[in-house]
Amino acid sequence: MPAGRQGAEDLRRAADQLAARLPYALSPLARVAYNYRWSWLRGGDAIFERIDPYRWEMCGRNPVRLLQETSTAALERAAGDAELTGRGYRLEERIAAESAESPAALGFDGAEPRAFFCAEYGIHPSLPIYAGGLGVLAGDLLKAASDACAPMVGIGLLYRKGYFRQRMDVAGGQQEYWVDSDPERLPAALVCRNGGEPLTLSVSIRGRDVVAQIWRVDVGRVPLFLLDADRLENSRVDRWITARLYDGDRDTRLAQYALLGIGGMRALAALGIDPAVVHLNEGHAALAPLELAAMDVARGVPLEQALEAARKRTVFTTHTPVPAGNEAYPQADVARVISGLPQRLGSDWETLFEFGRTHPEQRNEPVGMTQLGLRLSRSANGVSKRHGAIARAMWRPLFGAGRDEDVPIRAVTNGVHLPTWMAEPMRELFEQQLGEDWELRSEDPDTWARFDALPDASLWTVRCALRAALVEQVRDRATLDRLSRGEAHEYVEMAARAFDPNVLTVGFARRLATYKRLHLISHRIERALQLLRGDRPIQILLAGKAHPQDEGAKNVVRALFRAKGSPYVGERIAYLHDYDIQVAKYLVAGCDVWLNLPRPPLEASGTSGMKAALNGALNLSVLDGWWHEAYDGNNGFAIEGEVDPDEEAQDARHAAALLDLLEHRIVPLYYERDAEGIPREWIRLVRASIRTAARHFTSRRMLSDYATRVYA
Repeated sequence: MPAGRQGAEDLRRAADQLAARLPYALSPLARVAYNYRWSWLRGGDAIFERIDPYRWEMCGRNPVRLLQETSTAALERAAGDAELTGRGYRLEERIAAESAESPAALGFDGAEPRAFFCAEYGIHPSLPIYAGGLGVLAGDLLKAASDACAPMVGIGLLYRKGYFRQRMDVAGGQQEYWVDSDPERLPAALVCRNGGEPLTLSVSIRGRDVVAQIWRVDVGRVPLFLLDADRLENSRVDRWITARLYDGDRDTRLAQYALLGIGGMRALAALGIDPAVVHLNEGHAALAPLELAAMDVARGVPLEQALEAARKRTVFTTHTPVPAGNEAYPQADVARVISGLPQRLGSDWETLFEFGRTHPEQRNEPVGMTQLGLRLSRSANGVSKRHGAIARAMWRPLFGAGRDEDVPIRAVTNGVHLPTWMAEPMRELFEQQLGEDWELRSEDPDTWARFDALPDASLWTVRCALRAALVEQVRDRATLDRLSRGEAHEYVEMAARAFDPNVLTVGFARRLATYKRLHLISHRIERALQLLRGDRPIQILLAGKAHPQDEGAKNVVRALFRAKGSPYVGERIAYLHDYDIQVAKYLVAGCDVWLNLPRPPLEASGTSGMKAALNGALNLSVLDGWWHEAYDGNNGFAIEGEVDPDEEAQDARHAAALLDLLEHRIVPLYYERDAEGIPREWIRLVRASIRTAARHFTSRRMLSDYATRVYA
């Protein structure tokens, strides 16, 4: 069976079983449901929503659950809807036709797949195996590979409980909880041997053979294989390995990394896939090249030769300069959890530990996953130009280089998947003006000449529609959030009637690490509150999760909640619970200004700002990560990004700059209208913002960079 087809028959069988339960006219939708390609086709989600809008929301926009749980009466009504069923047939035909297309160029050579390893994937809200930007970036790359017919497979873990869910109490305290996912209700299928028993593999973890099975998820043309340790022959402790994403227990996380790296390579072998390149997206899978070498050693290849061969096939992407993001473990823990590896390599632990130490001669230094990834790969890269420079300085001791520029870490700036993140009204406007598949012509100057000819009024109309849609979502969600945490009735009513679709809307939504500096919003609280009042007010939407063990980030949110009794706060500021991909899509589409306030130089990339820019939002960001290379003075607003060891002074300076920009530039520009009611200068910046993101910061461009500069 050709590489990438393993498990396809199992998915087809699952789709056929679902189709057998439906009215015949809906059977194409059963087959569509088992391929996430529908999720980034224009109108794809609307087809499923039309079957039963309430059930669609209740089942988390999961099309398999929708078709399993919708009442017979509702299914019969949908089957009688000629427009719906016609769209379903056409959607199935399009996905089937795409799967038969031959590979495109984009710099890829050869048919052997590139195996992309990542601890999380943000494909869609209905597949809850992601925590934040790293996973969404991984999902966007797989989608871009599908669009380009690129030879790629994804390797990850199927977390039965996923990442934590979030509730806030009345004081702003974060409460975490987990929800079980039933794989039988997901758009996934267990990979089986010739339609019989599940295909399994085993990995020695903590001295026991842990058995894992493999689930397949189709992301368009790209298969994503997910390892799952929840099998009866494993102990309860071992079954827990794939329970939670980024489990708080370090021993469990190390076991996850063993299953991802070692088990991932064994899964590829069991599937008959021999990848041309093994791409480690962060250090979580850094054991994969050691397993690749062990396979050669088992065939009689000398260790040094096997390690060199593994290194030549491995590339590594580091995503963070924050120390907590580069995990390291005591040597004793590594030897205990990842048992048996030295014997398979014909080596000893000390030799292997040296790969994971910044200073190999320091025998007591912990073993770092990032260090393993850097040492065992032929190529390494950061995720923006500035991050590449920071990574070279950060890891210079590991390479023993005399100068930062001699460190072999390059940069491939992240990008976002345009069809996923550009809202449907904006995509429709672009297709009307530029033609279908305009994204494929984004490097053509004629494309942007036609964009410049788009009337200001058309662009402003779409921006107003996106803001209005966001306000409707916020009114509903903020009201429910306040009710659920037991707020006073008056405060609840404020949410129900507040948030004006005509008011300048500012968004701050991301993982709430302390270095993201959400606290700058309230650094000068009285001055900040003045912006909520008067004839030219702003409204602010906040969202994000703090890691369960990050008390500093949790305290920042509590401090913000203490201001909720101040005038106008209830009507003009909302903190949205349980930030996820679906909430993010509304926010990046509808906000006028997107805030990013990291402490420089700790923001490696910051892809949420790219998503907002695609929809015409203007970034107001510290010059760090992607914005350091994207900002040109005419496409948004910037706060200086110099490194300052005096953090208090830097916070005060940046908070003042934030308020100055809002008061003196952003608010006047937004509310300055001509006789037609259009803010012409604001729209000029909107055009530049969209052009910057759509030309230079898409996952298609990112994939092309990887193909030509890293994989080749």
